[in-house]
Amino acid sequence: MGSKTIFITGASSGIGAATARAAAKAGWNVGLFARSEDKISKLADEIGETALALPGDATDAQAQQTAIEQLADRFGGIDAAFANAGMGIGKSGTENGDPDEWRQVIELNTLGVLFTAKAALPYLRKTKGHIVLTGSAAGRNHIKGSIYGATKWFVHGYGGNLAEEMREWGGRCTIVAPGMVDTPFFDEAKPDKLHPEDVADAVMHALSADPRNTVREVYLMPSN
Repeated sequence: MGSKTIFITGASSGIGAATARAAAKAGWNVGLFARSEDKISKLADEIGETALALPGDATDAQAQQTAIEQLADRFGGIDAAFANAGMGIGKSGTENGDPDEWRQVIELNTLGVLFTAKAALPYLRKTKGHIVLTGSAAGRNHIKGSIYGATKWFVHGYGGNLAEEMREWGGRCTIVAPGMVDTPFFDEAKPDKLHPEDVADAVMHALSADPRNTVREVYLMPSN
């Protein structure tokens, strides 16, 4: 069990699942956290004994805490956490927006990230570990009426602040900010855009950088 261990939220599909596969291929143990127990169990079976399925809701702080404890117990510690769980919005704009939907997206895209960091940091202190956050091109640019984009602006702002907090004890924090990615996030396939594996490559690039180098942000956009 000498390999490094990573905790991944939103691990059931898309970017999370692709990153789990990439990390496992690179020799990491992976903790797969998502609400879809059947999907993460199937992915854990695919990866093998270096994967642990951890069903739970990212908006539940205790669920994330428990999952991280279970992962640390299984593999002897945690070296990285990937706060990737997120959702978009169906009704865009402010006037036309749905306040109930806003509440859901804010809870998952902001509080879910905070809960991952809160639960993981005590373990990462021990390993001088790494947190990666899924930001977005929408968190670097103003998009008309985008509440979703505003939650990603939060992720970018918080990620920089967290990087400074972790820097005090040798930890690292990276924001991975993709443009449009062909994932189940969208109703229609977008094969000419970024693929989840492209984002996973960016995550692994940051994690594998020399400890003297904190890759603070990776911003990737489709070529077309």
